[in-house]
Amino acid sequence: MLLSRRWRALLATTTAALLNGAAFAQTWSACNPLSSTSCPADTALGMTVNVDFTKGEVNSFVASGGTPTYGSDGVTFSVARSGDAPQLTSVFYIMFGRVEVTMKAAPGAGIVSSLVLLSDTLDEIDMEWLGADDSEVQTNYFSKGQTTTYNRGQFNPAPNNQAQFITYTIDWTAERIVWYVGGTVVRTLTYDEAAGQYPQTPMQVKFGAWSGGDPANPPGTIEWARGPTDYSKGPFSMHVRSAIITDYSTGKKYTYSDTSGTWQSIRSEGGEINGNLGNANPVTVTASATAAATNSLSPTIPPGGIGAGSATTSSSTTRSSTGPIPDGWILTSDGKIVPVGSSTVNAPNSILLLATPFCLILGTFAAYYRL
Repeated sequence: MLLSRRWRALLATTTAALLNGAAFAQTWSACNPLSSTSCPADTALGMTVNVDFTKGEVNSFVASGGTPTYGSDGVTFSVARSGDAPQLTSVFYIMFGRVEVTMKAAPGAGIVSSLVLLSDTLDEIDMEWLGADDSEVQTNYFSKGQTTTYNRGQFNPAPNNQAQFITYTIDWTAERIVWYVGGTVVRTLTYDEAAGQYPQTPMQVKFGAWSGGDPANPPGTIEWARGPTDYSKGPFSMHVRSAIITDYSTGKKYTYSDTSGTWQSIRSEGGEINGNLGNANPVTVTASATAAATNSLSPTIPPGGIGAGSATTSSSTTRSSTGPIPDGWILTSDGKIVPVGSSTVNAPNSILLLATPFCLILGTFAAYYRL
């Protein structure tokens, strides 16, 4: 059936509004709960999702910094030229929880594959793989964006990480963080050991690849990434086959009741902080590894973990361009955001990318039926 001229014009206008990020950018402007009590609420995961990226894209993760591709190896993040930093960022947040990612790290001098948990207050938990060495992973953490000291990082064993898929796990509670490579515990950090620098606010999940060895980067970053990067030898690709993410809290949204940045200040709408902690399956542990000596890291490494484009500082933070799940839509256990009562139809990516008011979509269809 042919669309009328009026409908085509209306559809074009609506599409332009959906795709114009500037039109809605003010909804998700930078806001750090350490300095403001009016920051937008964080969309809570409140459950477990098991995402199989070999089946294609899911709309609970938003791409930036480049264009991830999908195939039999899952989602691929390729760095081919200066400035490439493709990544996926979750629409949702977890308030304590477990992140399990099965992946191959990218090869290449100066190339960095990253798994990052990052909060609005700049609490951060990282795993990073340097393409110049396929035998180890760097584990790291930050609190409130404080980067006055760089003595928190460790290099831990992760043999053959570029040639085979390995499951990496970050298990994060109020008492400790445990990093796993396969079934091996490679590092444990307790709340007390962090000496006031413990990450404890709702986190988004980000993963992707970038070039720390780009010649445009500061010398300290290039040195840390074991660059420089020779792009003529690329492209350099990181592959993520699947991700299982469990929120140890329940509810729909997380808010900050004050500006302290403590986990006790976090409130859950319709749920409970740590309400799902006892329901997660235990991690199967087959071994424990001795950590490498703590390394002093370059102060030019960007907090945020995935390229200069996603860097943040201790004085400000930029929220990712992800909006809340619209009313009438739900997140399924396989990571899809769908209308209530449906398990197959994905929510429009533009809703998630731009936080578009859901009424705009409804208004478009109402206008159509009046034609």
